[in-house]
Amino acid sequence: MRAAVSIGLAGTTDHDLLRALAPRLERLGFDGVWLNDVPGGDSLAGLRAVAEVTDRLRLATGVIPLDRRPAASLDLGGLPVERTTLGIGSGGSRHPLGVVADGIAELRGRTDAAIAVGALGPRMRRLAARRADAVVLNWLTPAAAEQAMAELRRDAGDRADRVRGVLYVRTIADAAARAALRREADRYGSFPSYAANFARLGVQPIDATIDRGERLAAYDVVDEVVLRAITADGTLDELERFADEAARWRSSLA
Repeated sequence: MRAAVSIGLAGTTDHDLLRALAPRLERLGFDGVWLNDVPGGDSLAGLRAVAEVTDRLRLATGVIPLDRRPAASLDLGGLPVERTTLGIGSGGSRHPLGVVADGIAELRGRTDAAIAVGALGPRMRRLAARRADAVVLNWLTPAAAEQAMAELRRDAGDRADRVRGVLYVRTIADAAARAALRREADRYGSFPSYAANFARLGVQPIDATIDRGERLAAYDVVDEVVLRAITADGTLDELERFADEAARWRSSLA
C-alpha cells in the first residue's frame, strides 16, 4: 500500500493508555498517531505523553478547533517539531476562512512543525492547498477521496508535491464494535454541515467507513489514511487488537 497508514484515537484517551499503546504502534510500523481535539481532551497534552515513549511515530492533532482554542493560546512545548503535525480547523466560527488563515500565520511564526487544515468544503480545501502542509479530509468514500485529491493537486499548483492529503476513516476491527460504528456514523449524519456533504455525495455516513479491513485498498488514493479506531469500550486490550489487525491488513496490501 503506497499511502501511509496511521491510527486515530479520541483526544480524551487516558494518557497512561496512550503510553502503553504507542510503542506497539511504533513497532508495528504505523506512520503516526492522530488525536482528535474534543471538549474534555487536550490533544497536545496527549501527544506529549506519546512523545515520551516513542522515537519515530509521527504526532498529529486532528483537528484543533480554533474557535474554541485560538492558535495563540496553544501550548506547543514538549513536542518534537520534526515529527509533529498541528491539525487545525475553524470549528463553529462565523468566519471560518479568516480564522484558519490567521491561525496558520500565527503558528508559522511560532513553530516549524507541519500544519494541516481540516477541510470539509472546497473553499477551505483551497486555502489548505495554498497555505498549509496538509489537508485533513473526513467522512469520504474512496471515490470522493479520489476526487478531493485531484482537486487538491489542482488547487496547490506548483505546491502540489508539498501538500499532503490525509483522510480520516472510522474503522472497526471487531464485529462487536459495529454498533459503536453505527452510532458514530449516525452522530455525524445529524450535524448539518456533514449532512449536507453526505447529500452532495449521494451516500450515507456508514458508506464512508471501514468494516474489518474491507475497502482499505480502495483508499490508497490519498497520501495518508488515518484509521480512526472504533471499539466497543475503548480499552487497551481492544485497541491493541485493533492495531494488530490493522497492521495485518496493511501488510497484506504491501
